[in-house]
Amino acid sequence: MQPRHKPTARQEGVSLVEAAYQEIKKRILSNQFPPNHRAVENELALMLGMSRTPVREALVRLEHEGLVELVSRHGMRVLPVSPADMLEIYQVITALESQAAELLAQRGLGERELKSLEAAVDAMDAALARDDLPAWAQADEQFHRKLLELCGNRRLTQIGFTFREQVNRARLLTLPLRARPVRSNKAHRELVKLIRAGKAAEARELHRSQRQRGSAELTEILGRYPLNNL
Repeated sequence: MQPRHKPTARQEGVSLVEAAYQEIKKRILSNQFPPNHRAVENELALMLGMSRTPVREALVRLEHEGLVELVSRHGMRVLPVSPADMLEIYQVITALESQAAELLAQRGLGERELKSLEAAVDAMDAALARDDLPAWAQADEQFHRKLLELCGNRRLTQIGFTFREQVNRARLLTLPLRARPVRSNKAHRELVKLIRAGKAAEARELHRSQRQRGSAELTEILGRYPLNNL
């Protein structure tokens, strides 16, 4: 049996940076670290059980992604999402998801893949029936991620996942301020029917319209109730 190789210091350092990056990002996107939340490197390092060096490198990555601002004395501030930011994000995600819907209808999905989309819509309906908006949001997110995941374009999927994370951050905070998403459920179910029928152009246009409605609603809420005030 070959002896196990001990990781080099560089390998250990990279894994620690990734661990710090993923954990801090998760807390930002889930709003455990809400907009304008501040923390210093020492505090974050203690929370993560590691030294300040990987935390600092993780914060630099998060700053490049527009999630935090590095501040004096080696700390961070979580950046709010403005209506202008969200409008730009929705313009990108609308284009990506509409293209994904068209690709799915063009190439056709197996019954198992179609059932996974239908199951997400069923979960959305069930959550709405019991007025469980967090469960609805979780099922809705599952639907959109499946849409991207199954489209067959790896680059589109990867970019789409990144922008979905940013959408979800704002949506979780604004969810109580939205109207009941009955229209959203109906549009999602109709989209699955169009994909099943292979109607690519119709699927693209339906999803584009639905995403544009969602963008208008969310940016309007952000204009009235900025995230840093929620």
